[in-house]
Amino acid sequence: MEPPMEPSGGEQEPGAVRLLDLPWEDVLLPHVLSLVPLRQLLRLQRVSRAFRALVQLHLAGLRRFDAAQVGPQIPRAALAWLLRDAEGLQELALAPCHEWLSDEDLVPVLARNPQLRSVALAGCGQLSRRALGALAEGCPRLQRLSLAHCDWVDGLALRGLADRCPALEELDLTACRQLKDEAIVYLAQRRGAGLRSLSLAVNANVGDTAVQELARNCPELEHLDLTGCLRVGSDGVRTLAEYCPALRSLRVRHCHHVAEPSLSRLRKRGVDIDVEPPLHQALVLLQDMAGFAPFVNLQV
Repeated sequence: MEPPMEPSGGEQEPGAVRLLDLPWEDVLLPHVLSLVPLRQLLRLQRVSRAFRALVQLHLAGLRRFDAAQVGPQIPRAALAWLLRDAEGLQELALAPCHEWLSDEDLVPVLARNPQLRSVALAGCGQLSRRALGALAEGCPRLQRLSLAHCDWVDGLALRGLADRCPALEELDLTACRQLKDEAIVYLAQRRGAGLRSLSLAVNANVGDTAVQELARNCPELEHLDLTGCLRVGSDGVRTLAEYCPALRSLRVRHCHHVAEPSLSRLRKRGVDIDVEPPLHQALVLLQDMAGFAPFVNLQV
């Protein structure tokens, strides 16, 4: 694309080259604008009509958009302008828009970007099941999704996601408090084979039934966050140890019904667990490693 002609605004030295005289497609877009933060692009597009056209061309070719690059808060009009021509996005993160982002704002963006593989909507409480349905229906390549602290996510919404997202690998459902065991069981049965990372943290309705079904259906599961899942107990953890050979990290802090014996098998495999073993076991381990520890009182 040739840059639009504009008055120079002054005399130009013989042989001098203006920035906009450089090839847009071969130089400015891949080697200059790709390094400019989104916040600065918003300022740059105000300089002139030519710069505005250049920035719009760059935005139309974006593969990754993270609203946090604009700032902690982004106005609705700014988001609409930044994404109005984007049709090739693969990653989309909109957490800074959580206070106002609605279905009407998000659904058209999803419709224009069916190649999306990663979407982060943490805290976007103004959305509804309609937005999740549009995402599941229109983005079949979706691999990573964050819905943390989205209270509107219920069992029916999750079923739609499980039915239509065959590539799903990472899912964050932290504090989606409407979800119960039945919804997680359905997710495990439909998409468990490819699931590698799942967070169910801070959900008091999730218990051993869901965890056991995840264990039996998710052989590739590597990361599981059950922080604050008060109904999860030792039975669920034992099933994870039996059926999840790929597990690398487990978060069970504030799961008061999970006892150390159920965790010990995972510890021996090197699984990273956020709960330290009891002091007595730690001291015994220290004594075994040192060969002797006469100064240690194991009755502490």
